[in-house]
Amino acid sequence: MKIAISCYPTYGGSGAVATELGLELADRGHEVHFISYAQPFRLDRFRERVYFHEVEMDQYPLFEHPPYSLALAVSIHDVTTRYDLDLVHVHYAIPHATSAWIAREMLNGARGPRIITTLHGTDITLTGQHPSFHSITRFSILKSDGLTAVSGFLREETERSFGVGKERIRVIPNFIDTERYRREDKPCHRATLAPEGEKVVMHISNFRPVKRVQDVVEVFAEMRRSVAARLVLVGDGPDRPRAQSRAQELGVEDDVVFLGKHTSVDELLACADLFLLPSESESFGLVALEAMACGVPVVASRVGGIPEVVVDGETGVLAEVGDVSSMARAAVSILKDSDRWLQMSRMGRARAEEFFSADMVVPIYEQFYRDVLEGR
Repeated sequence: MKIAISCYPTYGGSGAVATELGLELADRGHEVHFISYAQPFRLDRFRERVYFHEVEMDQYPLFEHPPYSLALAVSIHDVTTRYDLDLVHVHYAIPHATSAWIAREMLNGARGPRIITTLHGTDITLTGQHPSFHSITRFSILKSDGLTAVSGFLREETERSFGVGKERIRVIPNFIDTERYRREDKPCHRATLAPEGEKVVMHISNFRPVKRVQDVVEVFAEMRRSVAARLVLVGDGPDRPRAQSRAQELGVEDDVVFLGKHTSVDELLACADLFLLPSESESFGLVALEAMACGVPVVASRVGGIPEVVVDGETGVLAEVGDVSSMARAAVSILKDSDRWLQMSRMGRARAEEFFSADMVVPIYEQFYRDVLEGR
């Protein structure tokens, strides 16, 4: 098959999964064309049957905000015409599904590629809910030939918020490369992250308010009364200054490490003893899956799609949003009981391999592509 993939190229779960999907498809013999305003950050070396097409954006004095959605539509149309694409797989309903539909309309009745839209989260739970975007989001979803959602939670949210029958939406979970995300055979940075042999507690995110990074610091401060530990925060975003201030207020700033953005999070997770994800909302929780694959127990909020990834009491512990004390108690309990930690570590790894590996999930996408192409 000849497949185009359009996604956000920056750090984030949707871009990472979309890029990994394209690379896996290319390894399986398909021709893959990435279309975006910048090269996806995971597309870091030459791969056979993989092409990248940059969306060209000309600065014109008339436009205060250049119309990326229209430029993307032109790029999808051009790539479709040049390479005779079978499918355009877009990640996020807007603007990508909208642009794909416009591109197909530009073919003036000629056979166009089928459009598959994968819903990842904020396009349904946040952006698409805004009155300015609700109608165009629904339109773009309904104009797609195939729809997937990364969790059952997100499928139900789409049905409730946009009136799209859930029978139209196939749940295909996010996946990871379980050979990359593993605890063994990784260069370990524990001597740097925890020079006194402390436990390594980790959080990775874009530091947006929905991630509740201040809660991460508060959980750490409370659990540190019982366990010698260091908190390693990976990523950056608007709430980083607040998290730094909170660490100072609680007197734990010397034991909190802000590493900023890193692409090799697999190496960092392989050093962690516990992962904290107290988010207010998560449609899936990809980073929790990455932690589990590295044998790291997860303490997280019981929200959104997280319970579909983290099994409470088996691969980690779930608590209500904002319940810092419960999360801290759970963290201490896991870290102070070596047998329980080891069992959770092994079960997390096993769950990642059994349900969320590329070998399990990518064939599901391939079959879905075939079903859409054949009109099933």
